Amino acid sequence: MFTQGQLIFAVCFIIAFVIAAVFVYRKDKTLHSQHYKGAYRVLIVFLLFIAFLFVMKSYLKH
Repeated sequence: MFTQGQLIFAVCFIIAFVIAAVFVYRKDKTLHSQHYKGAYRVLIVFLLFIAFLFVMKSYLKH
C-alpha cells in the first residue's frame, strides 16, 4: 500500500508536527488562558452532541 520511504516520511512528519505544536502551545499558553477561558465547556458540549447523535442513530436503526 505505502512504500517504506513514504512510511518513514509520514513518521518523521508526525514527530516534527507534534514537537512544533507543543513548542507553539507552550509559547502562547498565557494568552490562551486569558482569551479562551471556558473553552473546555464548548468541547464537552460538542462531544456530548456527537455522542447523542450516535445514540440516536443506533436507537433509530433498531
